[in-house]
Amino acid sequence: MIDLHTHTNHSDGTATPSQLIRAAEEAGLKVIAITDHDTLSGWDEAVRTPHQLELIQGIELTTRYGPKTVHLLGYFLDGDAGPTFRNWLDQIHAHRLERNWRLVERLQQLGIEISWEEVESLGGRMAGRPHFARLLVKKGYASSPEQAFERYLGEDGLAFVHRQAPSLEEGIRRIRQAGGIPSLAHPARLNLADEETFLRMMKSAGLVAVEALHSDHDDSTARRYAALARRLDLVITGGSDYHGATKPSVTLGNPSLDMRSLEALRNLKL
Repeated sequence: MIDLHTHTNHSDGTATPSQLIRAAEEAGLKVIAITDHDTLSGWDEAVRTPHQLELIQGIELTTRYGPKTVHLLGYFLDGDAGPTFRNWLDQIHAHRLERNWRLVERLQQLGIEISWEEVESLGGRMAGRPHFARLLVKKGYASSPEQAFERYLGEDGLAFVHRQAPSLEEGIRRIRQAGGIPSLAHPARLNLADEETFLRMMKSAGLVAVEALHSDHDDSTARRYAALARRLDLVITGGSDYHGATKPSVTLGNPSLDMRSLEALRNLKL
């Protein structure tokens, strides 16, 4: 089995890199990509961990396309991805911190007793809205992370704060400059009226793959994106989007990418 979309506790997952590797090996996976949000630190730790399966360096960038938040996966970045790319990620982290402080202020204004230190204790350097959601549930302000997003943290929530993020086109360009292969993550979440036109535009901007297989996608949705990918000559990627205890219904390797698609992705590096 092959899973090209996993997260560790270096972003919004709950498993450490070593725990993720152990769980993947116990589940029989042969290849995984670590695709933490806007950071390579989980990968840096993972490659120092003894392992039998193949590890692929990846990342999931948070970008914007107009008013929409768009997640962009990047695979096979060159070496340690180079100082230019990592310095750019540091700038993204600074914007994340600024948004988090403003989010704390907005929640406090709504009468919610919350502090940045409490959020940071859950998410560390890469704390984000999922960690806010967990804290709101823990303190009784929401019954579930989903309700925390619906009521407070989502784009229609009472405390939502926009985060400064790079455009989708810049994200594609940055990944390619770092020697990586950009793939549009879980496209069904975008609810686009004209998916084919959008994908054609992004292909012109340098997009080369689309995540047709994802735990959000049922069989018919996966087939639709696979057909779009073939029509537009885009490579198919796929993975579970594993987050550990944060998303207990999502299991490693489900869905699993086939080896032919992985090799097609790998061949783009040749």
